[in-house]
Amino acid sequence: MLKIIIADDHPMLRAGIIQTINREPDMKVVGEFESGEDLLLSFDSSEADIIILDVNLPGKSGIEILQEIRRRNPKIPVLIYSGYEEERYGVRAIQSGANAFISKDDKNISLSDVIRRIVNGMKYITPHLAELLANEINKDYSKLPHERLSSREFEVMRFIALGKSVNEIAEILNLSINTVNTYRSRVLEKMGLNNNTQIAIYALDNKLLD
Repeated sequence: MLKIIIADDHPMLRAGIIQTINREPDMKVVGEFESGEDLLLSFDSSEADIIILDVNLPGKSGIEILQEIRRRNPKIPVLIYSGYEEERYGVRAIQSGANAFISKDDKNISLSDVIRRIVNGMKYITPHLAELLANEINKDYSKLPHERLSSREFEVMRFIALGKSVNEIAEILNLSINTVNTYRSRVLEKMGLNNNTQIAIYALDNKLLD
């Protein structure tokens, strides 16, 4: 019996994932969490064969949680199951140590089949994500400005570009206002920009927004 733990902050979506998994005769969800931090608190004592993470979690993002899991346990399979498309976070997820990245909107992929595949030591990468990864390898070593950002800085940059205030971003990401301001300063410095308007123009020009 494959034992699975999940971190997803949407109760209804999480319940649907759990129902799908528990219908399989060889799988069972043994732990569910609303945030990555909650998962990490019990991670050392959890007996699990695989971890499923959403990207958009309160507090630390799914990518940051993945990186922490990899520091603690390089071998446990981790599946990023996200509402975002592969273009947004797929490459980041695989480079951070995910065994698979699946968009929740992709109805052609069987979640249970992917779980079985990566538990058996393989990765699952769609043809489109494979192409994105190949393009990443072929890129010039000098990174684009937004590629210099950490996962959290990238999220803050996108919310700024979408016109969110510092207070709104702090509430969405469950961070303090001072922390968001610190991230904003880092974004401006790393990207060589001067203000929120320039961030918005850059994000639009580089198709970083929905």
